[in-house]
Amino acid sequence: MSGGQDAVARPSDAAAMIEIYYEKGWTDGLPVVPPSEASVGAMLAAAGLKGGDVVGEVAARHTRVTADKLAINAVLAGCLPEYMPVVLAAVKGICHPDYGYHGPATSTGGSAVAMIVNGPIGPTLGINAKANLFGPGFRANATIGRAVRLLMMNAINTRPGKLDRSTLGNPGKYSLCFAENEADSPWVPLHVERGYRADESTVTVFATEGTLQIYNQLSNDPEQLCRTMADAMANLGSMNIVGQQDVAVVWAGEHTDTFRKAGWDKARIRQTLYDQATRTIAEIKRAGRLAGDIEPEDETTRRHVVLGPENILVLHGGAAAGAFSACLPGWGSHTITRSVTTLIETA
Repeated sequence: MSGGQDAVARPSDAAAMIEIYYEKGWTDGLPVVPPSEASVGAMLAAAGLKGGDVVGEVAARHTRVTADKLAINAVLAGCLPEYMPVVLAAVKGICHPDYGYHGPATSTGGSAVAMIVNGPIGPTLGINAKANLFGPGFRANATIGRAVRLLMMNAINTRPGKLDRSTLGNPGKYSLCFAENEADSPWVPLHVERGYRADESTVTVFATEGTLQIYNQLSNDPEQLCRTMADAMANLGSMNIVGQQDVAVVWAGEHTDTFRKAGWDKARIRQTLYDQATRTIAEIKRAGRLAGDIEPEDETTRRHVVLGPENILVLHGGAAAGAFSACLPGWGSHTITRSVTTLIETA
């Protein structure tokens, strides 16, 4: 997809242009908003960018992402101009060497880019942090995440059957953007844990296999809730049990209230999950996930799903009612990709 003129439509051409985008393979399978010079210009202005500015580089693909391509894909996705700084920060994140774009974007593992927004920009833009957190109905969530995926497809050629070699993929590859519910949380927000001020806004990008819902309606014991979550985190089919990469945990209303009443902070939750989310080496070898014969010591030697407690992202989000939470298993290996937090800068 080129950077400019052949992607621009006159208003009367909208329906025809949508079909042209389908023919060119420039959509994610859903209809797109045909860009115009005015709409692209508004996106660039909202982020204080000029069309030729380089906003990211994927060294492994020898690819530079320019601002005009970012702006066009944000329009295609249905973003409002005020969303553009969030999209820009997310793209800077996936282009960061620590994220390791090539691995999660092109693997048969089919990871999604989870985008976690923190700080005052979330409520300002209406980025959902509450009920139906991972679901439809919120323009900001849907279009910010979609803009990043369209950019990956159109500017970096990460398309199914080409650079994107996913065996199955997951619905989060359309869009997986949400905010941490800081207003109702008993805990320090993720971005503050990572060294940013509470009044600053950030987006954290994280390569995930998708979302796995956790249900525990009976327990009001924080350690039991952690055990429920840890069992899901340490399933023998997950990438984490071998790769030990970052994993995200989202506690929703009723479960969060249990931790609130018990006085558990994020550090204690992380440590408990780290201690509980393990399998013996023997179990992993019997499942064929590690090579080699089972040695006597393998029956008692345990492997954690992450390298350390600090590699578990603990968040609060979702509805106030319901005994559900979720984990977002990581993709790949800690040697290939890590979560990256980027400051959102407004023009």
